[in-house]
Amino acid sequence: MKINTETGLIENVQYIASANTDERPALEDIDLVVIHSISLPPGEYGGPWIEKLFTNQLPADEHPYFKEIHELKVSSHVLIRRDGTVQQFVPFHQRAWHAGQSCYQGREACNDYSIGIELEGTDDSEFEDVQYQQLAELIKTLDSSYDSIDKNRLTGHSDIAPGRKTDPGSGFDWGRLRGLLT
Repeated sequence: MKINTETGLIENVQYIASANTDERPALEDIDLVVIHSISLPPGEYGGPWIEKLFTNQLPADEHPYFKEIHELKVSSHVLIRRDGTVQQFVPFHQRAWHAGQSCYQGREACNDYSIGIELEGTDDSEFEDVQYQQLAELIKTLDSSYDSIDKNRLTGHSDIAPGRKTDPGSGFDWGRLRGLLT
């Protein structure tokens, strides 16, 4: 994996531009990676729905759950699908809207200084081997591409928004990820 630091995009990865992004307060401030999980509809994998959500095209009438979320303006920098496919929605130097109201080690507004990575999955299911491999490779690549990113500064959405979010959940093996990063 290689990142073009001029464009903020991973080379040879599908880029699907999300409108749910804006400028960061300060580029040199990016120093946190936030791990999320998502499946749409909940518990179902594959299909175009995550992409549609991140590009403001989710049809409210396609599934009952979509009626609740179709107007959300959210995004993530990257999605890693169950089969290991990596899709990018926001360049790394831009702010993705993935964390919402959040705080990490006393510092508010995590979207300002973090990179959001979504894993296709649920809070209580195990993730695929290939997802861990792709996630570890991406984190190592971010660490080597950006001076301010440290592969050890990782957290879950649940940790920066406790009581509001539960992902990546009990199915995510932090020890396994850390082992792949050493």
